[in-house]
Amino acid sequence: MASAAEQMAANLSWSAFGKATELRQRILFAIGLLIVYRLGTFIPVPGIDSAALKDFVEQASTGIGGILQLFTGGAIGRMAIFALGIMPYISASIIVQLMTAMVPQLEQLKKEGEQGRKKINQYTRYGTVILATFQAYALAASIEAGDLATDPGWFFRISTIITLVGGTMFLMWLGEQITARGIGNGISLIIFVGIVAELPAAIAQFLAQGRAGSISPAVIVGVIIMVIAVIGFIVFVERALRKIHIQYPRRQVGMKMYGGESSNLPVKLNPSGVIPVIFASSLLLLPTTISTFSGTQNSGIMNTILAYFGQGQPLYLLFFAGMIAFFSYFYTANVAFKTDEVAENLKNQNGFVPGIRPGAKTAEYLDYVVNRLLVVGSIYLVAVALLPEILRSQFNIPFYFGGTSVLIVVSVTMDTINQVQSHMLAHQYEGLIEKSKLSGKGRKGKTKSSRTRR
Repeated sequence: MASAAEQMAANLSWSAFGKATELRQRILFAIGLLIVYRLGTFIPVPGIDSAALKDFVEQASTGIGGILQLFTGGAIGRMAIFALGIMPYISASIIVQLMTAMVPQLEQLKKEGEQGRKKINQYTRYGTVILATFQAYALAASIEAGDLATDPGWFFRISTIITLVGGTMFLMWLGEQITARGIGNGISLIIFVGIVAELPAAIAQFLAQGRAGSISPAVIVGVIIMVIAVIGFIVFVERALRKIHIQYPRRQVGMKMYGGESSNLPVKLNPSGVIPVIFASSLLLLPTTISTFSGTQNSGIMNTILAYFGQGQPLYLLFFAGMIAFFSYFYTANVAFKTDEVAENLKNQNGFVPGIRPGAKTAEYLDYVVNRLLVVGSIYLVAVALLPEILRSQFNIPFYFGGTSVLIVVSVTMDTINQVQSHMLAHQYEGLIEKSKLSGKGRKGKTKSSRTRR
């Protein structure tokens, strides 16, 4: 039998959405800041030869134009003030999270509550500035090496670094404001909008290849069916849960018995999300990106590395799959689902898994369950991530069909929809409480009037 919350969620409609004034304001606020972000991707960094830059980015598409174009919404190709995108902040956040799991001082800081969280966020911002500065200098140096700067020199480098680092910090602030005062996760929505904004160009390029005869109509139809199937598969896996039964003991207080309830501990089939794919993609793009930045594409050592680890090569695909599987286990064990902490929390709440002793035995059982789930979850991530690599090498399909981009778009969409539903449910609960208060006042008024009549 459905619970009251499930029945209310099933009754959500556009009329209920129209009455949720705060939710509408949050959505409009988030849309407004996302429009500001998209406008910033068209404001160029001063001192750039735009025509030469376009040719340079097309030639360097394997290094810069792949994952960076994906996460910057095309800003890197226009060398806009948001050319670095939000990636330095994401990288710094992941590094700080991993260090928190490995450094005892940071782990203790995490347990200090709100003050500790603020301190960790401050370290993340410092890390963002450092990473963004290095990346901005590398971009400025590569622009000068490619004769793309109208007035090269240290003044150009410093102004480019200040502009790009400032753009990244402004994007970080936008994401935090969307999370706090808008709807959904601000950082994820910025990446989502960047991917969706580049999608029409990818579709137009794909259809143009079909009109030119380079892609057969059967391949076009097959790709459309495949994309729909991949989206459905991602939705199915991201919603898949393994529910672990949790029991709470009964206790007697006076003449009454309390407790004895049971609940479920949900464990996602893919606890690590899209983080392993982002990590693996960034590391595998490192050789080609270094060669692009340093201008050493023609060196013997770099040519050998690129020959074996170029996109679409068997060794590249093998290492890509291996690193995705490694980061799936590493990130889940150290950040996403720490079984020791979960077992300790259950023990403190007097909860236990039936047949398993609380404490260390519960942690061992949770490790066993999570590791078995991660076998399927990592295979799912590898399959979805390798899909665009195979399509590009076999059918010359644009990058945005399948893979990391679809995984991010579907995951962010599902998370945002869930938050919208949560806000609407909260609005309905508030309405029911207000109605109950008004009806209670009405009943009191009726009883008083009846008494006066008597």
